[in-house]
Amino acid sequence: MAETRPVHEANEPAWRQRAVSRSLLAARSRAEKRAQRYLDAAFELIDEKGTTDFTIQEVIDRSEQSLRGFYQYFDGKDELLLALFENSILESAADLREAVEAQTEPIARLRAFTTRLHEWCEPVETPPKRGAHNRRPVSEFSVQLAVAHPERVKLAMEPISRMLVELIDDAAAAKSINVNDPRRAAVLVQQMVMYSWFGNRLIQDPRMRLTAEETWEFCLHGLGA
Repeated sequence: MAETRPVHEANEPAWRQRAVSRSLLAARSRAEKRAQRYLDAAFELIDEKGTTDFTIQEVIDRSEQSLRGFYQYFDGKDELLLALFENSILESAADLREAVEAQTEPIARLRAFTTRLHEWCEPVETPPKRGAHNRRPVSEFSVQLAVAHPERVKLAMEPISRMLVELIDDAAAAKSINVNDPRRAAVLVQQMVMYSWFGNRLIQDPRMRLTAEETWEFCLHGLGA
């Protein structure tokens, strides 16, 4: 049976429908801008402090907005940090894609991805800013976020995980590597690269820390190149 619309909706003039649509779009745009101001303020605090050890009040003061407004968009600090993490992942995914697209051979594309991902997770004291902000503290906090919000972190990481699986599939199809399970191989490579910063921070001598190239060589031999 076909769905029937209320008479007042069916007879609603087109100009009114357009007006409502525009007002909803305008409200959404304002909400996005306000929420982004909280994110920008939090990123600025991270850049200054070199850590995610800031308070919600500091974010509110920096953004020049209200506490009430903050809780309209975020449940609390964890929700804000998840948003920062998601933004960082989208930024890194775009940069990774650009690095990969600059190469043509499957193995070179996989190498470009691996070394660039390592640079995004670089554990040195002053990481090079590939993006607009210092993402290292957010990456470090992602370990804690993964314990409390595993599904959210997994969903945020999906663009990077999917890209790596595609690259390993292509390299395997080209006979550049020899893996039985590309998805399993992608998990191993991603974990090795992304969390090498944790092991590196335990090493006092900077000369002994794993570099992007050393990490790539290790992954390459592990992939049966």
